[in-house]
Amino acid sequence: MWLLLTVASLISALGTTHGLFGKLNPGSPEVTMNISQMISYWGYPNEEYNVVTEDGYILGVYRIPYGKKNSGNIDAGYDVWLGNSRGNTWSRRNLYYSPDSVEFWAFSFDEMAKYDLPATIDFIVKKTGQKKLRYVGHSQGTTIGFIAFSTNPTLAEKIETFYALAPVATVKYTKSLLNKLELIPPSIFKIIFGDKIFYPHTFFDQFLATEVCSRQTLDVLCSNALFIICGFDHKNLNTSRLDVYLSHNPAGTSVQDVLHWSQAVKSGKFQAFNWGSPVQNELHYNQPTPPYYNVTAMNVPIAVWNGGNDWLADPQDVGMLLPKLPHLIYHKEISFYNHLDFIWAMDAPQEVYNEIVSMLAEGKK
Repeated sequence: MWLLLTVASLISALGTTHGLFGKLNPGSPEVTMNISQMISYWGYPNEEYNVVTEDGYILGVYRIPYGKKNSGNIDAGYDVWLGNSRGNTWSRRNLYYSPDSVEFWAFSFDEMAKYDLPATIDFIVKKTGQKKLRYVGHSQGTTIGFIAFSTNPTLAEKIETFYALAPVATVKYTKSLLNKLELIPPSIFKIIFGDKIFYPHTFFDQFLATEVCSRQTLDVLCSNALFIICGFDHKNLNTSRLDVYLSHNPAGTSVQDVLHWSQAVKSGKFQAFNWGSPVQNELHYNQPTPPYYNVTAMNVPIAVWNGGNDWLADPQDVGMLLPKLPHLIYHKEISFYNHLDFIWAMDAPQEVYNEIVSMLAEGKK
């Protein structure tokens, strides 16, 4: 990221009219679109809903109820719902607190699992009349699934199958920048990053997307900045869409959420947020230390895909996770995949998505 900041500063100083850093690639209109607009742009119907959690967060939830008209066999015909966790671009409202307040940002993936996922799933079940749903999660989306489905048996009964992409429980062996953050003491951590939002999407990110990373000679530099965080897989990234990816990512989370992950790196355990003292932990958990999450208690069939070159969901951590899953129905490691390949790789349909659709069609449990 510092490399990108330097290049961006050079472009600002030298101007963009001289073509010094290459011509701008044709920009995508998706850069300035919201989720509903992007769905419509690709020819699909969409619906937008607000889901209110038990503790007052208002989550944006998006639905693609069916495929394109006259699409033949292009679409599989499923009713697709896209959820969002508190604090990201599309879920930054609360009934009681302003996003400008510290109180709004006092959450981590604990609360996403305890409140956000149950509220979203319950809303979908009531709206559709379906008794069971299939849940697809990536990265932290798998983390909150592991927590919610192992601690909330009533919720787990509503999930027919859990499809986990780049699953994250422990991060003991992660090679990502998280292992650098864990070196920062909690008190210093909040001095550096504050106690509200962590790395919000800003005008500068938009500038990087549209003026820096869309230039023909700089797209490799920008992709390398992504790979430093997630692992390298050059040939699989469609650099012509970097402006779209970077104009919507990162979508933001709380400093507390990132601090929780840094705690997980340091402890090597899968456990709740440590509030900093036995007294504070007693107030939150009725015990002096944060409780551990026990994935062996998750009675949901699960299929897992992970990357052999994933620096965040390291294969060693995934290897520790798999034996603990009592209802593992499928596992595939893609040796050359990094963490973001599961959502952005050009061959993701062949390596992952087609398999998921086939399993959905077969009704595997």
